[in-house]
Amino acid sequence: MNAAFPNPRAGGPKGRGAHGNPSNRFQRVRVEPDFEQCVPGEEDPAADNPATQYLADESQSVVTENQSPDVPFRYSLNPYRGCSHGCSYCYARPTHEYLGYGAGLDFETWVLVKHRAPALLREFLARPTWQPEPITLSGVTDPYQPVERRLKITRRCLEVALEARQPIGLVTKNALVLRDLDLLTEMASLGIVHVSISITTLRQPLARVMEPRTSTPEARLRAIGALRAAGVPVTALVAPVIPGLTDSELPAILAACAEVGARWAGYQLLRLPQTVQPVLLEWLERTHPLQQDRVLAAIRSTREGKLNCAEFGLRMSGTGPLAEQIEQLFDVFARKLGLDGEPPPLDPSRFRAPRVAGQLWLF
Repeated sequence: MNAAFPNPRAGGPKGRGAHGNPSNRFQRVRVEPDFEQCVPGEEDPAADNPATQYLADESQSVVTENQSPDVPFRYSLNPYRGCSHGCSYCYARPTHEYLGYGAGLDFETWVLVKHRAPALLREFLARPTWQPEPITLSGVTDPYQPVERRLKITRRCLEVALEARQPIGLVTKNALVLRDLDLLTEMASLGIVHVSISITTLRQPLARVMEPRTSTPEARLRAIGALRAAGVPVTALVAPVIPGLTDSELPAILAACAEVGARWAGYQLLRLPQTVQPVLLEWLERTHPLQQDRVLAAIRSTREGKLNCAEFGLRMSGTGPLAEQIEQLFDVFARKLGLDGEPPPLDPSRFRAPRVAGQLWLF
C-alpha cells in the first residue's frame, strides 16, 4: 500500500472511495492510526464504517467568482464543502485541506453545510451592483449529494433564483435532481436553467467502487430522460474520462444518453491535482491491481509522462496521441448521435432583484 496513504485497517471503510487520508500539505503534524498494537476487541468499530458528520459552515458569502480560463462559468455557488458521494477521482478533494481536514476519507465523512446559503444568495442578488449572469451550482462539490434530500438547501437556492429570475446552471451526478423538477420546469419555461448530468461509466460494478454513494448509471440516464421530457435543457457530461479504464466506454455512454433524450454532450479528461493523486493511486492499487500499471501508463501518455498537468488550456483535455484519440472518438460519436451542438444561452433579461427583510416590490 502507498506509504503516503496509510489504511486505517486491512478491511477499510465500507462504501467509501478513499480508505484513509494522504498527509495534509498545510499541516506539519499528522496522525497515523496504529491498529497493530490493539488486542482483539480493542479496535475502533467505527474504523470500518465511519459515519458522515455534518458541520455548520458559517460562511458570510456563498457566490464566488472564478478566474480560470478553463472553466465555462464565471460565478458559482456551493451549498456544501466536502462530498459524501466519495468519488475516488474528485478534483475537489484538495479543497478540504484548507479547512484542516484530509483530502481522502475526511473529504467524504466531514461535510460542511452552508445552512444560510439561500439567504446569502438572496442578499447577493439584491445588491444594486449585481449585473445578472449565470451562476453555477455547484462547480466544486455536488449540490445533490445525499444529505440534500433532507436539508433541501439546493432546492431553497433554486426557489430564490426562480423568484429573482436568476439564470442557473446545475451540475450533478445524482438523480435527486428530479425532486426539484417542479422548479426546474418553471425555470426552463423562462429560459433561466440548464442541467448537466455527469455519467462516468455504464458499468455498475465499477461505479459502485469508483463513486460509491452516487446514483447508479441507470438512475442518471432516467434523470436525463425525465428532464428532457419536462422541457428542461440537459447536457450529458462524460467526466472524467479515465484513460485505460473508461475511455473505451465513450461510444456506449453517448449512445445511451442520446437514447434517453440528451441533446448535448461534453467530456473532460481525468485530472489528478495535488492530493487527488495519492487518493486515486491507492484506489487503483486496492480495486484494480491487475490494471493499475496499464491505467497509470495511459494517464501519463496524456500528460507528457506525468500524472497531472496544471497548465491552462491543457489540463482538461491533455496532450499526445491517446488524448487526441479520445477527443476524436468523442467528436465522431457526438456528431453521429446529434450531441455536438451547444445548449441555448440562459436569459438574464428577466432578472428582478429579490426582496429582502420584508422589502416590497416597487413596481
